[in-house]
Amino acid sequence: MAVPADSGVEAYLQHVIVEKGLSPNTIAAYRRDLGRFQRWLGEVGIKDLADVTAANLGQFVAWASREEHLSATSVRRVVSSVRGLFKYLGAEGMLLVDPTEDLSSPSVPLRLPKALSVTDTVAMVESCDPNTVVGLRDRALLEFLYGCGARISEAVTLTPDAVDLDARSVLLRGKGGKQRRVPLGSYACEAVEAYLVRSRPALAQARKSGKAAAEVFLNARGGALSRQSAWGIVSAAATRAGIADVSPHTLRHSFATHLLEGGADVRVVQELLGHASVTTTQIYTQVSIDRLREVYAESHPRALS
Repeated sequence: MAVPADSGVEAYLQHVIVEKGLSPNTIAAYRRDLGRFQRWLGEVGIKDLADVTAANLGQFVAWASREEHLSATSVRRVVSSVRGLFKYLGAEGMLLVDPTEDLSSPSVPLRLPKALSVTDTVAMVESCDPNTVVGLRDRALLEFLYGCGARISEAVTLTPDAVDLDARSVLLRGKGGKQRRVPLGSYACEAVEAYLVRSRPALAQARKSGKAAAEVFLNARGGALSRQSAWGIVSAAATRAGIADVSPHTLRHSFATHLLEGGADVRVVQELLGHASVTTTQIYTQVSIDRLREVYAESHPRALS
């Protein structure tokens, strides 16, 4: 059975859009990765996906690294997209043989996430002026990101009905539309409440036409705070606190690392972060082990240098 590359890829993309409920950013990444695969197929003259062999795929991986100048991490993502394409075609009965069964991805060195110290985290929060409208908002955003480990996308799409300050909890809407309710610490609750009472109404009134955005965190014009603007708020707070290379995800990393260092079970942290697999969460245990090793080396009289 012939499977033209263009129609096979498009059928798979429609499948992941409709069946998996993935985010627009993830769909765009799939489309970009499979576009590279289609481009390579065109260059080597393969029009039918049924003609693709394991050897061909090995050549494609080498081409992606060499000609597209992709990092090992990016190549692994491309390989994952191509593997998903062929598994889908096989499951649909469009292909009898899956050429990706023995396809390997380039190894990627373990990169441990950066975590701030509690002191640095507090310094960032306290760098926001609580006497100004935007300062209250920025303080609430930072406390929220660190207080519940939310992704930046979860923070900027947060709506007031998802926040329960009495119960000190928040309903986060994560990747693929999955929801999870997580605790919200007292500092975060106080900062968010101060923002909702004293700052958000003023930002909402700045909207010149139409209603203010429904989201919790608003920009100076009464619209929803964008991911880019939220990133800028975090970066500016880090600069004021004298800390380099901080992103919104750094606060999420810090949330997880500090929980584990405080004795939290890794599976509890997995649920709080919304990770589908505990394997993803376990990278933070390595951060904590490194910290323990550092303290041990500094404190134990018989520690190896």
